Amino acid sequence: MNEALAAAERTAAGVTVRPATLDDLARITEIYNHYVINTPVTFDLEPVSAENRREWFAQFSDTGLHRLLVAEQDGVVLGYACTHQFRTKAAYDTSVEATVYCAPEATGRGIGTLLYSALFHAIRDEDLRIAVAGVTLPNAASIALHERFGFTPIGVMHDIGRKFDRYWDVAWYEKRLG
Repeated sequence: MNEALAAAERTAAGVTVRPATLDDLARITEIYNHYVINTPVTFDLEPVSAENRREWFAQFSDTGLHRLLVAEQDGVVLGYACTHQFRTKAAYDTSVEATVYCAPEATGRGIGTLLYSALFHAIRDEDLRIAVAGVTLPNAASIALHERFGFTPIGVMHDIGRKFDRYWDVAWYEKRLG
């Protein structure tokens, strides 16, 4: 992972990763909505508002299991990554789902790698056992990113989501933590 971080830092020179603040929510929502409108990578069918995302945002903290980080350059948020609750039952509390989104103009610059490096570093001492990630197929870039960070494939759910008048498969990955 250090090699991945070093490569990302070279590619993403001048980019800072930090905990997200409420002031970032509008830009985070804008980035997310790009994927809602233009891609199958999220199964939301309609754009969301920053106001509606406040509850989602409230689950994150600067400490603990559920973190939300942003990558910023020259005052502009270029992407975000988070760990959030995997399932609501208490037995799942040592598992999180990991997610990363980059602004369309920031893809291919190592921002996702930089974000995941910082995110997994931030949660390294938490009481966590597993991180999971779902990847809508096809998505070679997301698969490569997750595998670079030690995620291994655990299965595919076929035709699990319908968007843009077609069905999509989702590959599931896991990463051992702690």
